[in-house]
Amino acid sequence: MAYFMISVDDPQTNKEFAESLDSDFPLLSNPTKEVAEAYGVVTAERALPYRWTYIIGGDGNILRIDKEVNPSTAGQDLVRHMTELGID
Repeated sequence: MAYFMISVDDPQTNKEFAESLDSDFPLLSNPTKEVAEAYGVVTAERALPYRWTYIIGGDGNILRIDKEVNPSTAGQDLVRHMTELGID
């Protein structure tokens, strides 16, 4: 299993943010917003990305999208969703 965050901020901003949190997982930069647009978190009507969590299976299929992400419970919510999906 792999997990990471994607941000539309530039790499230096993301590096500083990840370091400030002592992050133990990758924070990917997508300043062109191509990936964010492909996943629908940035649209023509909304330039700032939605904070959504995608669970993607090993085959590349999206298993679940959490569109009600609460930053303070996101980790716990992710574990719950994965348990519900039978992912260990």
